[in-house]
Amino acid sequence: MAATLFYLDPLPAAGEHAVLDGPEGRHAATVRRIGPGERLVLADGHGAVAFGEVVDAGKDRLELRVDAVEDVPAAQPAVTIVQALPKADRSELSVELATEAGADAFVPWQASRCVAKWEGPKVAKGLTRWRNAVLAAAKQSRRPLIPPVADPHRTPQVCALVRDVVGRGGVAAVLHEDATVPLASLPLGDAREVVLVVGPEGGVDPSELERLTDAGAVPIVLGPQVLRTSTAAAVALAAIGVLTERWATPPLRE
Repeated sequence: MAATLFYLDPLPAAGEHAVLDGPEGRHAATVRRIGPGERLVLADGHGAVAFGEVVDAGKDRLELRVDAVEDVPAAQPAVTIVQALPKADRSELSVELATEAGADAFVPWQASRCVAKWEGPKVAKGLTRWRNAVLAAAKQSRRPLIPPVADPHRTPQVCALVRDVVGRGGVAAVLHEDATVPLASLPLGDAREVVLVVGPEGGVDPSELERLTDAGAVPIVLGPQVLRTSTAAAVALAAIGVLTERWATPPLRE
């Protein structure tokens, strides 16, 4: 059975006791009603996990005795999603689905055709909403790693990111409905890192597509269906999981 996971950073060492309080402790003790004798897995959100047994339960808090601590290897290749800002009603959905599908990091992209605009106070608000959605999705899917969400990027910054990744021997791809190169033809098995660029509702502007291509990104097509910007990354991640060793690791278990 997959482990029940809660986040605690930093993690205690094996043989030590840990106190889970705050929002995580409230969820565990009050909402889930977890009590003494039950086993939990704690993660620091950076890839380390601790296994332990609850020895005491109070109001909105648990105390655990930690038996073992280990590092969970990161999936290879690491996949960063450059996500053009979706419309407000689907914005968090895009990062939620991609987190559950295994994204390792997110870069919000203020593409020229984005209907949503993160400007002024909306930047902090948007980042908070994305990071909260990623945290909730990572916990639901029992991920030891909480994917980081970078500050918003404009197209020149995205091109610089693509250029850096390709320069290190990685793969960069732009999902585009008019592309003719299938995702499966990319050298994903030989890459240590992959950047997937997902455009906005109106598609990637031709001038931005040209700049991304010049930086080293390959326009690719996933299949015959035209996907929403909020679901495209998750579908692409699923395909990469099958085409590489990313999904060879079993779920986190006690």
